[in-house]
Amino acid sequence: MSHTDLSTLPTTAFEDVATLSARRSARWHPGLAKVQGKALHSEVFAASREAAGAGAALALALDDWRNTPRGEGQESEDRRSILWVQTRDAARLTGRPYRAGLPVELQARVIHVLAEKVEDALFALEEGLRCRELAFVIGEVAGNAKALDFTASRRLTLTAQKHGVPLFMVRVDAARDLSSARMRWDVTSAPSAAPEWNAQAPGNPVWKAELFRARSHAPGEWLLSEKGGELAASKARGDADRAVANWTAGLQHRRTPRRA
Repeated sequence: MSHTDLSTLPTTAFEDVATLSARRSARWHPGLAKVQGKALHSEVFAASREAAGAGAALALALDDWRNTPRGEGQESEDRRSILWVQTRDAARLTGRPYRAGLPVELQARVIHVLAEKVEDALFALEEGLRCRELAFVIGEVAGNAKALDFTASRRLTLTAQKHGVPLFMVRVDAARDLSSARMRWDVTSAPSAAPEWNAQAPGNPVWKAELFRARSHAPGEWLLSEKGGELAASKARGDADRAVANWTAGLQHRRTPRRA
């Protein structure tokens, strides 16, 4: 049986494959867990003065949790607990989780850990990721702690991948640094839409979320909010299409074969 020499194929064949692949994975949108599975390690950067980080991280975690298909032999309802780990500095800046304000299905499931040091928080997070009886793990760390370097981030990524427990790490008042997180977000608060029945009442939370680094998606910005009990996203900037086009072009360039 003869084998085709790939170098003899026209370059357009490889470009078409790259384009199709990019179109399938270029855009992030809510509900991706149904198709691509859970995002196992995500980071959310947010300022403490807005208190947007934990809310956005929880919204992203719930979106994955609610849209992950249940496997054979599993119960139709996921009854596992949620681990929420904070350093004392992060809790001082953003406050502790308020159970009564959480979604009803989570109020009796949250296990809260308050760590004195970042090293203690990282230990608790890694141990939580090893426990498959947890639906997901949320962590909150303030600033650019020396202990949370690339090596520590890589350990968290590998542990989450090995055991299948997602981690959503909130980086409070932190600058973007090296990390192995598969999805990295920068989140700020945005104006809420006026409620339908009372324009003077507070509206549902809205976040402006920038996905500035992802393994399988193009960068972009969205306005995240709740609609009908689910996470909704709309474009936050008109040049999002240009960012996707640039990302796609880069993917094509990397996959174009070199001719001898």
